[in-house]
Amino acid sequence: MVDTVFLNGLASKDPTPGGGGASAYGGALAAALASMVANLSMGKVEDEVVDAKMHEMSGRLLVIRDALVALIDADADAFRPLVEAWAMPHETDEEKASRDDALLKAQVGACEPPLEIMKLSAEVVEICDFMAEHGRKIAVSDAGVGVLFAKAALFGASLNVRINCQTMKDEARARHYLEDVDRCIASYGAQADEVYQKVVSVIS
Repeated sequence: MVDTVFLNGLASKDPTPGGGGASAYGGALAAALASMVANLSMGKVEDEVVDAKMHEMSGRLLVIRDALVALIDADADAFRPLVEAWAMPHETDEEKASRDDALLKAQVGACEPPLEIMKLSAEVVEICDFMAEHGRKIAVSDAGVGVLFAKAALFGASLNVRINCQTMKDEARARHYLEDVDRCIASYGAQADEVYQKVVSVIS
């Protein structure tokens, strides 16, 4: 039942899958946990509006989960051009220019999967908040676990963006990426903490 192939690959000396893939996997686990809360709650919620929202979120969570699973491979695929760019010759001015162009393109490409992981994980944080508030109390702890995985995915993916921006020569683009990352972390990291505390207060 457990995907040991992915875990063995993650544990190996191969650089992919790495932290980005693990973040995507964590986000997918968060989405799955939120789905479980929804499935346990749908049809058992007295408020029809809330129940309808549960159904809507259940469908959205499936889309998010599939997207995050796909991002495991997308993140690994985006890493390979970086390796190739760093290995390019850079003795002459022409070689340096070609290498710089290839590296920038690879860095931008490598930022895209983790930024998408962050975006989707932030959405899962919001959904876990709703599930913790309106889902059945027997599953509230699962909403709490889900939001913790979503937060880990959010923060983990942010590190991949940061490391790719560290040496990015397009400073304006790097600054734009990092500002997006900081905003997302500040907003959804805080929300995830609030959801966790809400869950703890319910079950303590």
